[in-house]
Formats: sequence, structure tokens, C-alpha cells
Amino acid sequence: MTRPVHRRLAPACAAALLALVALAPPSGITSPSSAAQTWEVALPGYHYEFPRDLFNHPSYQTEWWYYTGNLQSRDGRRFGFELTFFRQGIARPAPSGKSGSPWEVADVYLAHLALSDLDAGRFYHAERLNRSGPGLAGADLTSRRIWNGNWQVLFDESAQGAQPAQHLQAVADDFTLSLTLRSAIPPVIHGLGGVSRKAPGRGQASHYISYTRLEAAGSLELAGSTSALTGLAWMDHEFFTHQLTPDQTGWDWISVQLSSGEELMLYRLRRRDATLDPFSAGTFVDASGAARHLSAADFSFDPGATWTSPATSARYPVRWTIRVPSLSLELAVSTPLEAQELVSHRANWPTYWEGAVILRGTAHGQQATGAGYLEMTGYDRSVELPR
Repeated sequence: MTRPVHRRLAPACAAALLALVALAPPSGITSPSSAAQTWEVALPGYHYEFPRDLFNHPSYQTEWWYYTGNLQSRDGRRFGFELTFFRQGIARPAPSGKSGSPWEVADVYLAHLALSDLDAGRFYHAERLNRSGPGLAGADLTSRRIWNGNWQVLFDESAQGAQPAQHLQAVADDFTLSLTLRSAIPPVIHGLGGVSRKAPGRGQASHYISYTRLEAAGSLELAGSTSALTGLAWMDHEFFTHQLTPDQTGWDWISVQLSSGEELMLYRLRRRDATLDPFSAGTFVDASGAARHLSAADFSFDPGATWTSPATSARYPVRWTIRVPSLSLELAVSTPLEAQELVSHRANWPTYWEGAVILRGTAHGQQATGAGYLEMTGYDRSVELPR
């Protein structure tokens, strides 16, 4: 799904869901005259290769990289973070691979950065938009880098471990976040047959990859002081051309990291008639990293109490109940900070709620606790995606 161009649904939602919103090119930007080519769509049977598929897919129109996580300082202060990179294709590259001027606009890149100071009750966020230009933004396999200005993630394959370390850095007016992220397990591929379907039509799906448990360590500069942080992060990467249909108005996406070492991703797609879409889905990941697809019939993800945004008047459910009967799993979802809405003041740019959550309940008949991230789109206005 789209998440700005949305976020994760993919999400995600993200999910994505899965959680996303159409990104309109800024005023005055025109696409190259050679643009009239058909975009590739997400179809079953795609052959994933790593590290290639962690980076740019210019033949697909929409792509994003989503980083979220729950962190803690040595004195116990809690933080959530989000760093997301979105690419929206304006023109598919020519088959020859030849490019013109570095200022030609084949893609636009949007990025969002947010920090939730959960104990102080403060929420900071920023956004930026760039063309790729002469190295202003991009996602490049050769350099192993995803970036937008001085916000970036660099993959380090020389680091110890089977998976590359990911070095994240983002500098904003209010804070600077630097993290190293490490995974003990390979990325998870969501869906069936290599696609995460969002609707019944051909290609109405995404190729959806996640690192579901990234051990995070680094530092935060905030309000004149620097704190060492540790915790867990989650990375989503989706690429696609079509996802939602006109009767799908938004989605709710959640990532869950349980203290047992298990993970869960769910997204529910909402329809214009207020019903849930049968293409809602999820993934359960056991402690060894083995993934199991969940169809809409395999789980429930039900909203509870709401928070009303003073900025948009949107009412977001900030308490949820998750049930997966086959896992004897029931979790109550809540948040330490209700005001985690990213409000964009630019026309056609996404406004959505994305924030840190905590979970308590039972799994496999035992007590369970965990943390995660929740994304909710389409509450201030319906999500509109490029067609």
C-alpha cells in the first residue's frame, strides 16, 4: 500500500497498512519528455535478491523505506523514532539506461523524521522534499546508501554478522539521531508468492520486505544534551505501482516486537462503506525468524478509545485489541503519548498518525509483553493514490 505516497501499506502503514498517500510533484517541476513508458507492477513469482532488493527499483512507480523503533536511555527515559524515505516516480527510465541532465526530474523524494519523547510528552517531526539531482537524494545499491540530504542509512557489509549493519543518521533543527542497527536474521518477505496483495486486480500489490528485529544502539542529541540509546527497531521496504482501489479509504498498520523474540505485522484496509477489506493481512515471525502469512480471517485488529487531533480534528483510535486465535494470542495496544500525528501543511502531502505503542496480554497461553509502532492513515481525509 502506499504510505505517502503512503507510509507502509505499507504500511505501514504501514504498513504500512499498510501504512499511503499520493505524492504530487511540487509546483513547477515537470517530468522528462521521454516519460511515456509503462510502469512495472508487483506480480507473483518475483525472485528476490539481496542486497539488490534493499535499494532502488526505478521501474516501479512508488517505493519507500520505513524505519521505526522504541529506544531507551541509560536512565530509563523512553523514546520512539521514525525515519522514512519515499520515492515517487515521475518518469520511468529509458530502456537504454541513458540519463540526461542531473536536474531532470524522473523521481521526487520525500522524507519524514519524527521523535517521540514519551516521558516528557513531546513530539518532534520534520519533512523534506528533493529531486535526486546531483546526489541530493536517492537509494543506491553501489554505495549501499539511502538518503535525502543529511538524513541517511548506510549499509555496512563489512560488519560482523550474516546481515549488514545499518548506520542511520538524521540531523534536524531540534535533535540529531545516530543509530547502528543489526539483525541476527534475514529480511522477512511478506505475503504469498512474493507479493503482498491489497486488492483483487492485476498488480494491485507490493513487493514487501522487512527487518523485523533490529538491535539498535546509538545516541540522541536533544535540548543541549547527548544521551546513549539502545532498543529495537523495525525496517520496512516496499515497491509497487498500484495498490489501493477507489473504495479503499485508508489503513491501520502495526508492527509488534514481543519479549519472547517473536514479531507480528498486521494491516487492516478500510473501505468507503465502513467495512474492512478482505485483503487485509499480516505476518507472524517466530523466534527463529520463520515467517507465516496471516489472512484477514486469521486475526482481528479492533479499535477502542480515540484521541482527537487539535490540528486536523481527525479522531484516531489510540487503543486497540489484537487477536490471533491460532496462536492463542490476545494483546491490548496502548500508547504512552497520544499526540503523535504528523501534520503536513502542504497541499496533497500526507497527514497521518504514526507512533510508539506498548502491548500486554497473552501469547501461546503465556503472559506476553512487547512494544511496536502503529500507523493510521485516512482519518483526516481519504488516502488518494496515483492511478
